[in-house]
Amino acid sequence: MIVLEFKAYGKAIQYSAIDEAIRTAQFIQNKCLRLWMDEPKIGKYDLNKYCAVLAGEFPFADELNSMARQSSAERAWAAISRFFENCRKKIPGKKGFPQFKHDARSVEYKTSGWKLAEDRKSITFTDGKKIGKLKLKGTRDLGFYSVGQIKRVRLVKRADGYYTQFCVQVERTEVSEPSHQTIGLDVGLESFYTDSLGAKVQNPRFYRTGEVKMKRFQRLVSRKVKGSRNRRKARARLGRVHLKISRQRKDHAVKLARCVITSNDVVVYEDLRIKNLAKNHCLAKSINDAGWYQFRVWLEYLAKVFGKITIAVSPAYTSAKCSSCGVIVKKSLSTRSHACECGCVLDRDHNPL
Repeated sequence: MIVLEFKAYGKAIQYSAIDEAIRTAQFIQNKCLRLWMDEPKIGKYDLNKYCAVLAGEFPFADELNSMARQSSAERAWAAISRFFENCRKKIPGKKGFPQFKHDARSVEYKTSGWKLAEDRKSITFTDGKKIGKLKLKGTRDLGFYSVGQIKRVRLVKRADGYYTQFCVQVERTEVSEPSHQTIGLDVGLESFYTDSLGAKVQNPRFYRTGEVKMKRFQRLVSRKVKGSRNRRKARARLGRVHLKISRQRKDHAVKLARCVITSNDVVVYEDLRIKNLAKNHCLAKSINDAGWYQFRVWLEYLAKVFGKITIAVSPAYTSAKCSSCGVIVKKSLSTRSHACECGCVLDRDHNPL
């Protein structure tokens, strides 16, 4: 399954209809969650049946496509099942008890309620919300796939406009020449990662770079009266700054992961728990800004696409154990070099590789 995203263009009244559809989907999801709280023994299909009850009780819910209502119920059940799974695994701390949505930003249709144009440059939503025809603009070609391969269509609201996502059922595979190389990666804060050859990749620090501009827009939001139109505009400007940072971080992770995967046959990295590392209040902002987890997710995904191998190893004692003689050399976090009695002197990040 791959996701193709396009910018959606329409009139102001159409955008208002999209907002109404999103609010309706949020309402159905919250009502399904409340039903589960009141009757914990109900299952996934009971929530799907409850959508029909809501449609009969609330006219605005009946306007939303029936499959879109079921998608909202499935989102509620996904949160419930994730909570049960965390309890079964006995994950320490909070188990992620399902929460009510108060600021949803998407509505999901399945195989009905929409119609794609022949030229694949526009889409028409045909349910009672009267969204109508939206123009699509993007770099991907939808004409390469048949309509039957499109299993879900999402309308997503972001700070810079509205987007349409197509979930296409297809297996993505790419062929690349084997490099016959194995590489190890050690992520860090001074450099994004250091590989086993001693090469380093600079840490871009997108959040730190945009923090000055972000704080300025945050002050503008704080100065506006709550509920006013000017405050909404200020919030939109602030949202666009956050959106740009997230896109920069994703773009960096995707391009870097693709470069690593296509250049090596086997990639070894540390199995870090980013959530636990971020508990260090002195380094939490820098750790989250680095985006290590997103980089790892794209490494694993692209490895499947290109048929490569990724191995996650335990990070215990990787920096303390000498790569030359195997002796444990204890060092504090501020010590950035490894010096062993055997004469091995390396950078701290290069040592475990």
